[in-house]
Amino acid sequence: MYELEMNGQVVELNFGMGFLREINKTVAAPVEGLKGVTQNIGLRYKISQLLDNDVEALADVIDLANKGCEPRITKGTIDAFIESDNTNIDEVFEKVMGFLKTANATKKAVLEVEANVEKEKKKREAMEKAQMEAMA
Repeated sequence: MYELEMNGQVVELNFGMGFLREINKTVAAPVEGLKGVTQNIGLRYKISQLLDNDVEALADVIDLANKGCEPRITKGTIDAFIESDNTNIDEVFEKVMGFLKTANATKKAVLEVEANVEKEKKKREAMEKAQMEAMA
């Protein structure tokens, strides 16, 4: 169980198998080579969004991680927390990503997505460097 302080209240978050099943249901992608078959990929999609600092994705992850916990907070409470001038949004992103990186049900996916993002970043930088050299 993980905790996040929200508006002076400690909120429990659970990034276990229930969370994984629920978040994966949010996005489905076709499986290449298998007609009519899809794979649930919501976690990987949300991780990518979190890495892009998508605030709406952050709210969705917090909401799903709080499902089944006490106290159960509302989406309105999460929105108010995120919108508050007293909330350090960068810190909230870091904490939630830290939770995802350490929870057994999610840490492998986080590491995989981060590695893929880094690989793509290096590819893009190499392409840009080659274009600059070609122009010189």
